[in-house]
Amino acid sequence: MLNDMKTKNQQVAHYKGKEIKLPFNIPTQWFSAEEITQANHFSGQETTLPKFAGAVRNQILMAESQATIEDKRIGCGGSKHWDKVRKGLNWFRTYFASQYMVLLD
Repeated sequence: MLNDMKTKNQQVAHYKGKEIKLPFNIPTQWFSAEEITQANHFSGQETTLPKFAGAVRNQILMAESQATIEDKRIGCGGSKHWDKVRKGLNWFRTYFASQYMVLLD
């Protein structure tokens, strides 16, 4: 079961009997517990995860790309986007550790 319930503007998923607060809001079309397959963009290794977790992973990768580009302009580690990357990675390690090891480690 998945609810698009917001607590202080934070999306919350009810997944496999657990309430999971998302680290940041995701587009509503991705707010689903439907299982999807995603692959590591370097190794090609695949894993399944709920669609909402896949959306979090996509936003982590996008923030990482933005941070890398911004760092080239302002200096290494200075981008504000790194906070989103760290927050997303910490969330993934907490709720989807095995998928984290495949997709983001």
